[in-house]
Amino acid sequence: MKRRNPSLIGIVARRIIAFSLLAMALQIGVVFADYWFDDDKLSVLMLQQETETLSRGIVNRDGVLTYKPDHELRERYLESHGRGGAIYVRVRTASGSVLFSNCTTECAAHFLPLSVNAPNFWKRLIEPGKPFSVAGGQSFEQEGVAVVVELAILNDPNGFMYSALLHEMFDSMIVPMTLMFCLVIGATIWSIRSALRPVAVAVRAADAIDPRDSGARLPATRMPQEIERLVSAVNRLLARVADLIQSQKVFSSSIAHEIRTPVSIAKMELSRIADPRARNAERDLDALTHILEQLTSLARADAVDPSAYQRANLSLIGAEVTEMTAPFVFDQDKSIEFVDHGTTPVTVIPALVENMLRNLIENAVKHNPPGTRILVTCGPGPLVSVEDNGKGLVDLPEHHEDLGYVKRSGQIGLGLKIVHRISQLHKAKIAIDTAPDQGTKVTIDFAAAA
Repeated sequence: MKRRNPSLIGIVARRIIAFSLLAMALQIGVVFADYWFDDDKLSVLMLQQETETLSRGIVNRDGVLTYKPDHELRERYLESHGRGGAIYVRVRTASGSVLFSNCTTECAAHFLPLSVNAPNFWKRLIEPGKPFSVAGGQSFEQEGVAVVVELAILNDPNGFMYSALLHEMFDSMIVPMTLMFCLVIGATIWSIRSALRPVAVAVRAADAIDPRDSGARLPATRMPQEIERLVSAVNRLLARVADLIQSQKVFSSSIAHEIRTPVSIAKMELSRIADPRARNAERDLDALTHILEQLTSLARADAVDPSAYQRANLSLIGAEVTEMTAPFVFDQDKSIEFVDHGTTPVTVIPALVENMLRNLIENAVKHNPPGTRILVTCGPGPLVSVEDNGKGLVDLPEHHEDLGYVKRSGQIGLGLKIVHRISQLHKAKIAIDTAPDQGTKVTIDFAAAA
C-alpha cells in the first residue's frame, strides 16, 4: 500500500512542537541554574512559599484569631520523622501575641524577639550551603490584623528547596510557555489553512478543467507568491500541452486529407485495368480509404468546439443514420432495421453521434457473414444501441498504453477508438455484450448529457 504524503500542516506542527519543547527544556534549565547557583534567591523563594502555605492554618473563630494546622500541615512541617534536620514554626500577631509555636529555646535562638515589630518579610542565614539552614518570617493580613508566620529550617529535612524550585519552574515557565505554545500552534495552523485556501480552489479548478477547452487555466489570484509561481508554471505547461495537442490534431487531419486525393487517383487508374490483381489492389485501397476516413473522424472528434453542443433528439439521429447506411448494408448482403422506443432530448454534437453510430454499423457489417441482421434501437430514454446476430467480437480490441485500442490480431481498432472518444466527450457510458456465434450488442447511455 502506497504511503500518503504528509500534509504541510502536519510537517509544520511537528516541527513547532519539537522546537517548542526544546525551547521549554532550555529555558527550564536556565531558570533552574539561575536559582540553584544563587542560594540567597532560592532560600528567599523557599521561605516565601513555605510561610504562605503555613498561613492557611490561621482561622478566625468568633472574632478571635487562632492557628489550627490541619493534618497536611502537621505532616509537612511539624513531623520531621527523624530525617536529620529540624523545622520550627511560630505564628504570632504583630503585637507579640503567640498563636502557635512548636519550639521554646529554639524560637528565641532563631526568630525575632516578640517585642520587635516584625517587617513584612525577613530572613537570616543559620548555616551556609545546601541543604539550607535558614530562618525567616512573612507578615499576612487576617481580618485587619497583621499575623507573622515565622519558620526556621535546619538542613531542610523535608526537601523544601526542591519543592520551591519545582513550584517556581511550573508557575513561571511551564504554564506560561504551554499557553504560548498552544497559541502559536493554533495561529500557525490557522495561518497555513488560510494561505492554502487558494490552493484548494486551484485543485478544484484543476479537477473541473474540460480537456476539450485548450484555453483552460488555473486561477492565480489572491495566492501567496510562492504558490502563485507554481500555478503560473502549471499554466505555462498547460499552454504548451495545448499547443502540442493542437499541432498533433492538425497534423493527423492534414495527413488524412492529403493522402485521400492520391488514393482516389490511384483507384480511378486501377479501374481502367482489366486484371484480377487490379481488383485486389482496389480492395486494398478501399480499406486504406476507410482507415483514412476514420483518422479524419478521430481528428475531428479531438478538435471539437464546445460551442457545437446543442439539444438533439437521438431517435431522429438514429433514424437518419440507419437510412443513410442502408444501401451500404444491403450491398454487403446484410439487413438493417430501426426501432424507436422513444428518447429524451440530450445535449450532444449531432455530427459526432452520427459518426459513432455509423462506425458501429460499419463494424457490424465488416466483421459478420452475409445474412447478418443489424438492429439499431433508440430508447427508452437516452439510450442508443446497435445489435447484430453475427459471430460476435472474437477479436475484441484491448487498450494498449502506447498504441491505443489494438486487436489481438495486431490491427488497430480505430472504429472502437472513435466510439470511445465520442462517448467520453459526451460523458456517455458504453456497454458491450458479445458472445461467439450469438452476436454483439453495443449500448450507449447518454444519461449524463440529458
